[in-house]
Amino acid sequence: MLRAQDGDAAAWRALLVQLQKRLTAYFARRLSGDLAVDVDDLVQETLIAMHTRRVTYDPAQPFTAWTHAIARYKLIDFWRRRSRRPHVALDDVADGLWAEGDQEAADAAADLDRLLASLPERQQGLIRDVKIEGLSLAEAGAKQGMSEGAAKVSLHRALKALTMKVGRADG
Repeated sequence: MLRAQDGDAAAWRALLVQLQKRLTAYFARRLSGDLAVDVDDLVQETLIAMHTRRVTYDPAQPFTAWTHAIARYKLIDFWRRRSRRPHVALDDVADGLWAEGDQEAADAAADLDRLLASLPERQQGLIRDVKIEGLSLAEAGAKQGMSEGAAKVSLHRALKALTMKVGRADG
């Protein structure tokens, strides 16, 4: 390294060959399985970092410690890149979840509105309250100003009328 810092290109090339072997072994011990394919990339990144930072090497310090520090930081950077997950705002995710089905839901809602529009308001309200909102007949009847029995009869008639309309539309 000292000769390389003095401008000896052959010494620098020889050092890079030795470092490549040692760095390959260093990273191979730390990366296994699917990550083994990244060893060569890490070796190259480390060698490039050493080349660009070689002027920072202090000859009074051990060369292996300097080399190990650079390799270690490259490995840490690798792990950080691997564990990084894109941040997506919750509102964006919620919007995206419904985006694909929005048109179908909108079409179904429009069809339901058209069908219900053909019924008297009380029957529309009963269908929405009982079949869509999940209210009991007693609750829906009270909301519409009628008894539970009257709500049951009215709901039955409304559903029968809608069934007939849908049956005619299909035929």
